[in-house]
Amino acid sequence: MQDFTYQSAPMRVVFGTGTLRQLPDELSRLGITRALVLATPRQKDLVAGIREMIGERFAGVFTGAVMHTTVEVTERAMETVREIEAGGIVAIGGGSTTGLGKAIALRTDLPQIVLPTSYAGSEMTPVVGQTSGGIKTTQSSLKILPEIVIYDVDLTMTMPARLSATSGVNAIAHAVEALYARDRNPIISLMAQEGIGTLARALPKICAEPSDKTTRTDALYGAWLCGVCLGAVGMALHHKLCHTLGGLFNLPHAETHTVILPHALAYNAPAAPDAMTRIATALGVGDPALGLHDLARRLAAPLSLREIGMPESGVDQAVDLAVKNPYWNPRPIEREAIRELIMRAWRGDAPQIAQ
Repeated sequence: MQDFTYQSAPMRVVFGTGTLRQLPDELSRLGITRALVLATPRQKDLVAGIREMIGERFAGVFTGAVMHTTVEVTERAMETVREIEAGGIVAIGGGSTTGLGKAIALRTDLPQIVLPTSYAGSEMTPVVGQTSGGIKTTQSSLKILPEIVIYDVDLTMTMPARLSATSGVNAIAHAVEALYARDRNPIISLMAQEGIGTLARALPKICAEPSDKTTRTDALYGAWLCGVCLGAVGMALHHKLCHTLGGLFNLPHAETHTVILPHALAYNAPAAPDAMTRIATALGVGDPALGLHDLARRLAAPLSLREIGMPESGVDQAVDLAVKNPYWNPRPIEREAIRELIMRAWRGDAPQIAQ
């Protein structure tokens, strides 16, 4: 066994069905008397219910969160924070609202409660990625880490099957990279393998029967485990590529992860044999990179960068940025190999493992 260091995140998780009703108690636990609610316009009914539930502790709402947490939107949200004298944040939704809440917390250190409605997993991390001028950069701080996450399976029941698929593969990507992270450890590896396997089994069932609550519960459990992995160890090539592509071309976040993951795994396969074995076991396949590609196909998820909006003319720009200041990676970053990876992903080819 390798030497390792394990540190758990100082946060509280409430998991189950109908757990939204515990929000008033969790606000009291943090001493929040003026809460800013972050949501999206389509969640107005849920926001209305929360307003009624928490009463005078509801200080205001901001519904302008966007993908990739642009600095411009965060500054607009900060105006609302100051106007209503917010004492805490309640973020409802997926990665966009969670990211906005974390960006606000980085600037203010306000306590956060997150109510995930997708399988994004970012609610479990002390990391925020912010975009300015088409460049997405990440920061890490305990100020960013939400204090409380309330997982309520009921909040995921209306997530469309297609979004469930890509959001779930996005979560799997967090666990895949945790298995070959520089600071990986046996505890996180156990969670990663369990998270990958649980989601890989649940997602096809959700696409076939989106209203099955047992399967939805399994998927949310798996996503939570994968999110823990993302928050506990470092990121590598896959996340660097997704941050680069998402920031440059404003590509949809979960779909970008879904397309890139099999190719990034194939790139790293020669340098991460133990991770490949664990992933293959979790998926029940021989070749995990091809297994993830086939899983996306079975889920009717996008398989190419081309179909989610990336122009072919942007490939070299993406390569230049991806190899600049790279994240640590088990295999050295080689420009031509990265270009071939991105081209294969752009075309939608099957992943190809280097020999």
